[in-house]
Amino acid sequence: MGRKEYTVTDVMDVMRRYRHGDKVRSIARATGIARNTVKKYLSIAEEKGFTREGPDDLDAIALEVYRSIHGESPGPRREREEILLPHKETIASWCQDLTLAKVHTKLARIGVPVSYMSLTRFVHDQDILPGKNTVRMADTEPGEVAEVDFGRLGLLYDPVEERKRLVYGLVVTLVYSRHQYVYATFTQDLSSLVAGVEEAWEFFGGVTRRLILDNLRAAVVKSDRYVPLFNRTFLEYSEHRGFIIDPAVGGMPTGKPHVERQVPYVRQNFFQGESFRDIAHVREEALKWCRDIAGLRIHGTTRKKPRIVFEEEEMNMLLPLAGERFDTPRWAVLTVHPDHHIRIGNALYSLPTRYIGKQVEVRKDRSLLRVYLKGEIIKTHPVVAAGRRSTDYDDYPKEKTAYAMRSLDYHVKKAADIGDHCRKFMEALLTGDFPWARLRQAQKLLRLVDRYGKERMQKACERAVSFELIDVGRVERILLQQVMTEERDREGDMLPARFARPASYFAAKEELNGNTERTETGHEETQALGDARSSA
Repeated sequence: MGRKEYTVTDVMDVMRRYRHGDKVRSIARATGIARNTVKKYLSIAEEKGFTREGPDDLDAIALEVYRSIHGESPGPRREREEILLPHKETIASWCQDLTLAKVHTKLARIGVPVSYMSLTRFVHDQDILPGKNTVRMADTEPGEVAEVDFGRLGLLYDPVEERKRLVYGLVVTLVYSRHQYVYATFTQDLSSLVAGVEEAWEFFGGVTRRLILDNLRAAVVKSDRYVPLFNRTFLEYSEHRGFIIDPAVGGMPTGKPHVERQVPYVRQNFFQGESFRDIAHVREEALKWCRDIAGLRIHGTTRKKPRIVFEEEEMNMLLPLAGERFDTPRWAVLTVHPDHHIRIGNALYSLPTRYIGKQVEVRKDRSLLRVYLKGEIIKTHPVVAAGRRSTDYDDYPKEKTAYAMRSLDYHVKKAADIGDHCRKFMEALLTGDFPWARLRQAQKLLRLVDRYGKERMQKACERAVSFELIDVGRVERILLQQVMTEERDREGDMLPARFARPASYFAAKEELNGNTERTETGHEETQALGDARSSA
């Protein structure tokens, strides 16, 4: 079995759980890290100055702990398999009729030293259990746990998109009091998840210490029974609000039973049979329903009113809701383009030349964009609107600075090198309130010299200026006309004369037009028209 390597985030998670009062055994069970490894993490962290009360700079301490013991093998799974694999068939036969607790007791009778949790993990890793086992969750302390789940509510006409769309309800339930909050949304993405949980904390007036959620794609990148991989942004959000993420096991709704049964309850008792104008109206009515109807009903399990229990016993036990609302960032892995920019949110941001072609990590929030390479921040930019760009001209090579800075004098000087008329045209082109809008025309004008030459450019610019045709497209058409005229003149000089008629042909033609007739013998007989009329 390959050696498991943990990250700085895992070390920080251990330290945060320890600060929240978790024991070593509880931390190991929640994170999937061996107890001995957890003890090592905490021991080294204490040497670095970490305690339950402080300091607050967990990042630096976690990094030092990680560097101290990076690469050490956790080892519990190997030990577990070495002990239980010889008894696999016996355990499988017992699991057909007995509970795991009974199997654990029988193993102890035959001298197999293994904990109940190790046995549970072993039978699941080896696919021994024939079906699902349901374990009732122990009662929690007030303000300790909240459960979150998305559920379908029904169809709603969206006036923005002018069509019916499926509405989802994000249900947040406090385990102790059963008080709940419903947030309606059209999507189940990360922004909707964070917005819904934020609205719930504001509704409750505080934050629970733990948040149990399903393996939502918005929050969990990789589902794992013991070591799930959380979305980076949602992990930041949990640190911002101070709660611990506890994901339920994938495919097992019993991991969050208090919220699981609330989804159909919300759908049937709140959404169905009602008429809503839009999604904002749904959220407004959901707030009233959670406070006045669901909150004041007699709960089927506790036989108490959730809102009353919450206000009397749980509200004051929540963590304070301090600070501003979380600014949900967007993370992306991007490649630096040859034009020194990366593109995110239809906006461009520059990076120095040495990073061209490399993949960088980008974090973008409402006001600031940060660029990382191998975990180290290399550039920051203020966020700009879509279609705009944020360019630091120091990122460009020195020889391209004038072009990148859109220097007008640079282009006028280049035109003056061609000739005086070209300079006058360039000066006229780059005047006005917004000369940058015609910078590409100026660049095109300079490129036309390579195709048509300086002499033609001078004549074309002189003509364009005289007629006040300050447009590079018109100059190009003048140049094309010059070239076509030159080609016609050249072809006229070289036209062969072998098909030209002799001059005598045209003389004879003139005589015929003057009523001169040519006979077959070659003699000419001319008769005046007046004489012919007299004879008649």
